[in-house]
Amino acid sequence: MTNLPLLLYFTAGVVYTVFFVRRSPRAGRLATASLSAAAFIHTFVIGMRTVEMGHLPFVGTASAISAFVWMLAVAYLYTEVTTDERALGVFIAPLLVGLQTISSLSATVREPAPILDSPLLAAHVLSLLFAYAAFALACVVGITYVLLFRELKSKQLGFFAARLPSLHAVDAMNGRAVGIGWLFLTVGLAVGVVWVLRLQPGTSDPRVLAMSLSDPKIFMVVLVWAVYSFEIYARRVIGWTGRRAAWLSALGFSIVLVTLVPVGYFLTESHNF
Repeated sequence: MTNLPLLLYFTAGVVYTVFFVRRSPRAGRLATASLSAAAFIHTFVIGMRTVEMGHLPFVGTASAISAFVWMLAVAYLYTEVTTDERALGVFIAPLLVGLQTISSLSATVREPAPILDSPLLAAHVLSLLFAYAAFALACVVGITYVLLFRELKSKQLGFFAARLPSLHAVDAMNGRAVGIGWLFLTVGLAVGVVWVLRLQPGTSDPRVLAMSLSDPKIFMVVLVWAVYSFEIYARRVIGWTGRRAAWLSALGFSIVLVTLVPVGYFLTESHNF
């Protein structure tokens, strides 16, 4: 059962590819149905683990990555339903499959340390994961903007122009996704700081005591916040829209991926509960 979401995400990716190439309405509906089924089964798996463990199964890097995949799938489905645009699915699906594969290979049920039993921690983790999902959408939208811009600039309209929304629509989607992600990231960081400050004076746990900017994961998350803060500033004040905003979104999410996988698994001293 735990590997079923991965299989369904892979299936959805194949069908989204067929839809993107052939522009078949039937394939498009099947792609949406496949991804919806994957997200539904993934929700069921998370629910089972929640009942089994007595808390949300977000402890550990593997569980956090799996939760991120679930949030990204749900966020993309919401975007698809509200915009009636399925073309981005071919870019989203490989990311879902890749990250869910990493999570599945290292997934273990872990009992949380008692120190983690806090609503503040739950709010911190959920806010950051939702922010990362929004940034993933912004990155994918940014990539599609660059692909479409290059085709339009060459004056040889064809593959991407026939399949992707207009440049203006794509840029607007990027701006909205970044704004929502930045808001949740800011809230998540603020809640995390409050949680740590409440814990540190009375704990001897070395992981909590290591929570500072010198820890690689905390430093990387703050760096992510700085990149997206600059992107919002540059978009609104300097006028950096379009390609510049797209590249900043790609840069920010590349840092998110580094934070989630290599740093989360191997480098952090404070987030290895």
